[in-house]
Amino acid sequence: MPRWKGKTRGNRWGYLFFIGLIKHLGIGAAYAFLYFVAGYFILFARKPAAAIISYARKGLGYSAGKAWRLMCRNFYRMGQILIDKMAILNGMAARYNFQFENYEPFRQLLDGESGVVLIGAHVGNWETGAPFFGEYGKKMHIVLYDAEYRAIKELMEENKSIASEYKMIAVNHDSLSHVFLINDALQRHEYVCFQGDRYVNEEKLLYADFLGNKAPFPAGPFIIASRMKVPVVFYFAMREKGRQYRFHFTIVEPRKYKRGEHGEQILLDAYVKDLEEIVKRYPEQWFNYYDFWAVPTTDSEAQKKKYREQ
Repeated sequence: MPRWKGKTRGNRWGYLFFIGLIKHLGIGAAYAFLYFVAGYFILFARKPAAAIISYARKGLGYSAGKAWRLMCRNFYRMGQILIDKMAILNGMAARYNFQFENYEPFRQLLDGESGVVLIGAHVGNWETGAPFFGEYGKKMHIVLYDAEYRAIKELMEENKSIASEYKMIAVNHDSLSHVFLINDALQRHEYVCFQGDRYVNEEKLLYADFLGNKAPFPAGPFIIASRMKVPVVFYFAMREKGRQYRFHFTIVEPRKYKRGEHGEQILLDAYVKDLEEIVKRYPEQWFNYYDFWAVPTTDSEAQKKKYREQ
């Protein structure tokens, strides 16, 4: 199975179609139409289907039949979450219910005298938090790979009703400008948000045991978080029954690492522990449609040695 290429699967015309459906016929109609879309993916999206079945068998230890059923639920849940995302960003948050875990310490952290790094993952629906971050949203910077950045910017320009309080920082391989933008934002006591479970640069990886198997993760978010000496929050927003979302916040305070300690690896291990708990609790909300545990074929010899030694 191919690795992720830095661009999220999805067609902007499909997004615009569902935005129109939500606006004119309602969220329920969009959910109903989703059965046809999910059915199409179940039948014809062979590589994503194989990736989810592999995740269920290899990571969760499911039988073949249980893995196939999880794959079907996963495709429908992915569509539901995309519909919810579009509805919430178009001002329909009142139609959903929200629960929070550890929210007050998180809010106090955002009010503190420091920048904050938030690290999420491609599980659940992190954009659901848009209505609740309020004024905080104006200080949030979402780090995206360049292909994702262009696609999202284009969609926002075509559909002006989408809330766009967040700022976006594009990661471009031909420039280090994003590093300076991230540093500047944190120095201004603002918040920088990463997704910690996908990478494009195969030369900058860390490894951790995830669901019983060693997996590669992007080094960048964890290096920045450990070296900038700012608080880190692992943030997940997970869908539950009845149009309800539950927000999970785990706070890691900055610390001075001892000689020989690798702060980025310590942070990654803590992140993976949280991510495992979330995935086991919501197994159908894992949205990485490739072989997550595959060692990159272009990995450098130094990285391969590091992988074998860990």
